[in-house]
Amino acid sequence: MNYENWISYRYLTASKGRFLAFLNFISIAGVAVGVMALIVVTGVMTGFGNNLRAKIIGTTPHVVVEKETGITDFPGVQQRLTTVTGVAGASPFIQGNVFLESDGHAVSQVIRGIDPKTEQQVTRVKDYITEGGWDGLDDKSIVIGQELARYFGYTVGDEVTLIAPGSGIAGRGWRYQLKIAAIFNSGMVDYDMNLSIITLKKAQDIFDLPANKVSGIGMRLSDPEKAKEAKEAIYKMMGYSFLVKTWIDVNRNLFEALFLEKWGLFIILILMVLVASFNIISTLIVTVSSKVHDIGILQSFGVPRASIRRIFTKQGLFIGSLGTFWGLVGGVGVSYVLRTYVPVPAEIYSIDHVPVELQLKDILIIIASAMVISYIATIYPAAKAAALQPVEALRYE
Repeated sequence: MNYENWISYRYLTASKGRFLAFLNFISIAGVAVGVMALIVVTGVMTGFGNNLRAKIIGTTPHVVVEKETGITDFPGVQQRLTTVTGVAGASPFIQGNVFLESDGHAVSQVIRGIDPKTEQQVTRVKDYITEGGWDGLDDKSIVIGQELARYFGYTVGDEVTLIAPGSGIAGRGWRYQLKIAAIFNSGMVDYDMNLSIITLKKAQDIFDLPANKVSGIGMRLSDPEKAKEAKEAIYKMMGYSFLVKTWIDVNRNLFEALFLEKWGLFIILILMVLVASFNIISTLIVTVSSKVHDIGILQSFGVPRASIRRIFTKQGLFIGSLGTFWGLVGGVGVSYVLRTYVPVPAEIYSIDHVPVELQLKDILIIIASAMVISYIATIYPAAKAAALQPVEALRYE
């Protein structure tokens, strides 16, 4: 340890001067609290964001290929799409809007007609079934969301009435009676309230489509994060007469809102560390004022001004480092407690714990931010110490 580090460490830990020791403790604690809050909040935001992302990926295809007039001879198109690099499965679907009627009340529904045999290759809706069974879905049945079932008081085995507007005699629309085969809970209220699932054949009947025509083909990727590359490959193979949308495209506004919310909170909470840096400034100013004699002696021994500046800069960095370390320890500890022991209402969030996820990138950004702020806080007091004249420092000694 060179003399600069040794002197900085002595000024930080010296037992003499309880007021200085108290200031050092307050400075360290301020940085620690700010860093801990940053780690916990960014971990919670990341956890909820990733949880929502997983639900979206599980409920909808990673990539959807559609055509304005529908896709005819879809088995051939489906076979070609499975040859695209990264595509793990493909399944046709028909999607449209209908009304669901019950006791004189009607709500709008998005109906998705699927092939039950291949849908499992694309989405995880089967895994979200809470009542009934996926195998019970046939041309005379329907699978609805838990929120819709709760709204109307439906249970498995009840009948629902679907009205397809704009079709039928004199435009009055066709009415279809379907039995509830299963109820799913994806954890997203909008999906569970507005999405219902029927067979592909029944959807073709409702929307008056031929047996070889569907709305589009959904695909699952081995790596959902490579959806953009898969989209480009599909356009290159199929041409631009098709419309290709990824799960990122469909939910872009939601993910951008989550990103802005996360980093907006980061900026707000980094102000806590900035406020803590004022304690570092005041601590170093008091230290410089009380160590004028020491600074004069060091200068009389020939210690250069740059070295004096580094002594107090290092003291401030020691405070920032200790505060950051204990903030990191506290943040990781609180995150573990939240994730392990703190319950949340499962009926609201579809999870029974706080989904805290700490990412190395976020932690490194927090540590770097805290250290940069700590360094900036040392500039003025260190420069003030280096500017002292030896004669002035020793005048009254």
